[in-house]
Amino acid sequence: MYSGSSDGESHEAAQRKIPPATSMLWVRNLRRFIGSGAGLGSEALMELETKRILLDIFKEKQQKSAEGGTIPSFYKKKPEEGSISHRVQRLAKYRFLKKQSDLLLNADDLDAMWVCLRENCVIDDATGAEKMNYEDFCHIASVCTEQIGPKCRRFFSPSNFMKFEKDESGRIAILPFYLYVMRTVSLTQARIDMSELDEDSDGFLQPHEMEAYIRGLIPNLAQLRDMPVAFIQMYCRIAAHKFFFFCDPHRRGKSCIKKVLLSNCLQELMELHQESEEEVTDTEQAENWFSLMSAQRICDMFLALDKDMNGTLSKQELQEYADGTLTEIFIERVFDEHVRRGKIGGGNTREMDFESFLDFVLALENKDTPEGLTYLFRCLDLQGRGFLTTADIHSLFRDVHQKWIEGGNYELCIEDVRDEIWDMVKPADPLSITLADLLACKQGGTVASMLIDVRGFWAHDNRENLLQEEEEPEEE
Repeated sequence: MYSGSSDGESHEAAQRKIPPATSMLWVRNLRRFIGSGAGLGSEALMELETKRILLDIFKEKQQKSAEGGTIPSFYKKKPEEGSISHRVQRLAKYRFLKKQSDLLLNADDLDAMWVCLRENCVIDDATGAEKMNYEDFCHIASVCTEQIGPKCRRFFSPSNFMKFEKDESGRIAILPFYLYVMRTVSLTQARIDMSELDEDSDGFLQPHEMEAYIRGLIPNLAQLRDMPVAFIQMYCRIAAHKFFFFCDPHRRGKSCIKKVLLSNCLQELMELHQESEEEVTDTEQAENWFSLMSAQRICDMFLALDKDMNGTLSKQELQEYADGTLTEIFIERVFDEHVRRGKIGGGNTREMDFESFLDFVLALENKDTPEGLTYLFRCLDLQGRGFLTTADIHSLFRDVHQKWIEGGNYELCIEDVRDEIWDMVKPADPLSITLADLLACKQGGTVASMLIDVRGFWAHDNRENLLQEEEEPEEE
């Protein structure tokens, strides 16, 4: 009885005497020791470091989410002219472009490659074409590397060999391969030259930079070498404008270098390398926008239309374009959509300057291209709604019909022409024609000509007779 009570009392006393774990000195020392990381194994240290990294990431995300309401910085100011950063940037660009230029094949290297290709190829018995299989290809690569250097090695990769059409024996013709090498070198050199003229190094060329590039090409283009010195500036202005018409559709005043290199404009310009004595007819020169004959024709055309010699064209003066076959409503729409208001007469008069005239001519001469058709569609869209209705077609063709009757032609039914246009376009919406419909039907240029030019409608109406006239000389 006494022992039981004494045991209970001693147990209660022991509970009262044992201090909590946090107050024990050895516990506090152990926790302090572990918290410092000393004495832990490599795995424990790694785990502790991982926790710290994750905690830092969590805090960083919290901070970013807290700042989510602010607008992030997306514009970096370009270095000022003459500053150290600007000089470093120009020096770095110069060294990079110089390095890329040194890796290109020059004219002598290309001639040596052609000789090497011809000496190590085989003649196809059936076609007489010079061809090579993959073993010949590898052998020629080794020979060219010895004669020219390692800079030609990149053209002889297996992937390049697989790009060309092969015959039943697995051979490719050497001429397409050589033309591929020449075009690659030419485009690369053109990109280097354009990048050198790109003052702010943003990958775009402004009009004066494009004009400088064309001016540098003139001495190397056989058909432009005899250009009068006084006409060079005007020629560069006309030639550069076509690049911006096709490569700058949003009219931002700058054209992407990559887009310029891939455009048909550059290829058309490079056609002037061909010697004029080599069967280059006057018709071909006139059709090439970059030929000297074409540039002079455009200047003469503008000067002939500018009756008051003020350097701009009024609506009445532009009405005489193409012998006056364009409709009045179309000329009105051109001035509404593509000509800015001038400062003369309180800002109420519109006069077409030379740049706007170049756009006008380019659009009419390239009606079947997306860029030309986009220009014309804005003029055809009388209400600015993005589509044409039957009422728009009727209004547009009414002027064409009037000129058609004045020319002594047979009577037309406007409703029949409207239905014919609808059958040609086959719009997705049977009640309206969009720009996408005109581009998809592949006859958008013809439709536009029918609605703005009586001569264009006459050509469509007599298309079968014109086709026969073209075939008859070929048969003879």
